[in-house]
Amino acid sequence: MTFETSGDDLDGAMQMYEDAYEGSGFTAARTDRQFQYRFRVVGDETMSFRSTRFDARVRGEVEVSGEYVVMWLADGGGRVDIGRDEVPFGPGTPMMFPTGRPFEFELADVRQSLVQFERTYLERMAAELHGAQPGPLVFDHAQPVAPEDLRSWNRQVQAAASTVLGAGAVSPLVMAEASRATALALLRTFPHRLLAADVALPQGATGRVREAVEYMHAFAHTPISTTDVAEHVGLSVRGLQQAFQRQVGTAPNSMLRGIRLDRIREELRHGTVRETTVAAVAVKWGFAHLGRFSAAYATRFGEYPRDTLQH
Repeated sequence: MTFETSGDDLDGAMQMYEDAYEGSGFTAARTDRQFQYRFRVVGDETMSFRSTRFDARVRGEVEVSGEYVVMWLADGGGRVDIGRDEVPFGPGTPMMFPTGRPFEFELADVRQSLVQFERTYLERMAAELHGAQPGPLVFDHAQPVAPEDLRSWNRQVQAAASTVLGAGAVSPLVMAEASRATALALLRTFPHRLLAADVALPQGATGRVREAVEYMHAFAHTPISTTDVAEHVGLSVRGLQQAFQRQVGTAPNSMLRGIRLDRIREELRHGTVRETTVAAVAVKWGFAHLGRFSAAYATRFGEYPRDTLQH
């Protein structure tokens, strides 16, 4: 994915940035610089690098609901999260966008770089790193980053940028490796909390069945199978199947498939027709046969996946 635009139309720039960052109430004022702007995006559906040049003062409100964003400046400055956990912002030190709510900002004459991660991708990486169930992440943008962590982050960003922004074509595998390494570096650098949702345990689940269900919830985003679940709880596959039938009246593979269908529904509810396809989300969660997937989805939720996405 590559997108680039530039010009000297201040009103047009304001509209473009409002659309790009789900913003509202953007206002701009000229400074002593001649106004110009440039906006560039390079990446894929999981991670993108963005750069901005904006020769004016801008203030507005942003709520980036589908992404997690790190930003830093080479020039200019301003304030972030005005009126709440306000932090002055200048060149040299990266900062996370405040998460989970709108925030006000003011920036002037900036040369800004950003790394943006798709929401569910970074949450899955955090779940893997912390050994927990995926859930929303809350970053403390006001807490300083430790110098040694900052150095590690800068090294990883430079390595990933040389791959993503290089002149040659980038293979999907190389891009995936760069995204993963950068996501883990982000999570190790910037203070955060993982708000794991409560695991929905079926009535009657105790002991190893309960442990198995919790494991399924925590690692449904990985290619685990019933065999992996059985090994994790110390049972044979047949023993796990019998325990599930006794306690919850269903097979473990059906439970795992249902958890993944629930995750798909969550992604479709947060997606848009312009940016998301049912096929891509289904395949990501391990459903290769789209016809059978659609039927299973409709049976579980009473509507087809395309209807969830459109609504």
